[in-house]
Amino acid sequence: MKKNIPKNIVLFEQAEVRRAWHDEQWFFSINDVVRALTKTPNVSDYIKKMRMRDSELSKGWGQIVTPLKIQTMGGMQPMNCSSLQGIFRIIQSIPSPKAEPFKQWLARVGQERIEEIQDPERAIIRAKHIYEQKGYEDDWIAKRMRGINVRNTLTDEWKERGAKEGIDFAILTNEIYKGAFDLTAKGIKNYKKLNHPDNPRDHMNELELILTMLGEATTTTFSRARDSKGFPLLKKDAKDGGTVAGNARKEIELKSGKKVVNRENFLPKRRKIGN
Repeated sequence: MKKNIPKNIVLFEQAEVRRAWHDEQWFFSINDVVRALTKTPNVSDYIKKMRMRDSELSKGWGQIVTPLKIQTMGGMQPMNCSSLQGIFRIIQSIPSPKAEPFKQWLARVGQERIEEIQDPERAIIRAKHIYEQKGYEDDWIAKRMRGINVRNTLTDEWKERGAKEGIDFAILTNEIYKGAFDLTAKGIKNYKKLNHPDNPRDHMNELELILTMLGEATTTTFSRARDSKGFPLLKKDAKDGGTVAGNARKEIELKSGKKVVNRENFLPKRRKIGN
């Protein structure tokens, strides 16, 4: 079964740029591009002033911008995106010393999807490299990469068995989280004091990651063994899979005397992006 490594985020000098595969090419979030080049605290205001300065850009804005939905932890969210050609045009209106390096970076990452179709191993290598750039240690990265494979196996099953990407996936994932940790995805982010776009898994310690994998792998096993079809049955599988992981967590907590889930952000503060 095909396993797709999530690749909707790429890094330019530690700045995250979201993207979506559309019409056989990558489309990049305009807001993320402007933020990466300008470091402005108010992207919307910067874009508004940029369009006022460049009347030709403003006239062609409708042809440059394509609203697309990009997967976030809150589900599929609509964002203004543009192809490489459109992004290059926008960059012309941004006076930044990073403009030329950014163009070269864009040209390179714009070809990634084609390369990955020809050689899927490239996607795995790139995902690993992103975590290295963010400052994670090798042992954690190995578990995170394994977790991605487990997650993709599960979502492949969900799609084949009738669940829809977006809201269905979010509900099913929350069933696993609730069973495993007594917290939803939002609850985990609040508990760890994460920002809304943050992926909770990128801030879990190794044991939290392992229990998440256990919950998801068990859910996949249940769906296959029961031949579950349709959202209601898949939801029961997710709840049961999460309960298995939750029971393991409780046993660990009972015998260790320590809580598994903690408020700490696993990524060392000294190596966080932006510091």
